[in-house]
Amino acid sequence: MPPTYRKGLPERPPRMRSLPLNDKGYPVPWFVKWIDGAPEFRMMDEEKWSRAIRNRLCWLCGEPLGVWMDFVAGPMCGINRTSSEPPSHHDCATYAARSCPFLTLPRATRRDAGLPEECKLDGAKMTENNIVGGFAITRNPGVTMLWTTHDYKVFKVGDGALIHMGEPVAVAWFAEGRLATRAEVDESIRTGLPFLQESADAEGNGAPEALRQMIERMQPLLPTLV
Repeated sequence: MPPTYRKGLPERPPRMRSLPLNDKGYPVPWFVKWIDGAPEFRMMDEEKWSRAIRNRLCWLCGEPLGVWMDFVAGPMCGINRTSSEPPSHHDCATYAARSCPFLTLPRATRRDAGLPEECKLDGAKMTENNIVGGFAITRNPGVTMLWTTHDYKVFKVGDGALIHMGEPVAVAWFAEGRLATRAEVDESIRTGLPFLQESADAEGNGAPEALRQMIERMQPLLPTLV
């Protein structure tokens, strides 16, 4: 008997209704790697990463993007305006922020049990060939940022690549499937900054000052204090 859509989840956007469901009733995003006929949610399909960039396809549903697009990321990505994952339609991104277990459960952690050795969570991105560059901050940030923009650029990092997110026209914040509070976003930034600070200090040559300026640039994009 085929799985049925999980009770209690938000209504799926039309473009995501054709996605297959896993055995727990969650939609399997387009980017997910399939291994031996089963979806491995912890891994992205490197071929689809390239297709999404080349053809401007939604990372979540796989259909063509329009003028506007949303990056689904944590606040550290907002500070350095860098993402390892291509953007999605706004409605697909909002659905992910409201329903994805890793994004809606702040205490959820990424597991590496059963993954190929080259895809462990020791800083490598979740692809077999590691086409994504840089290093991964593998913690759960506790909040999810939707960065709406109309532009992005891919740049090389070592043997891989990352994405520079374009200037935002809007930024929304979610926690536990709802709009996040300023306190929740501030706490996520407080606990995430040491990762960026350590990297900037190791790089030197003006990197710490550049990080300080990035943090200041991020302030107007945070939720309003109440």
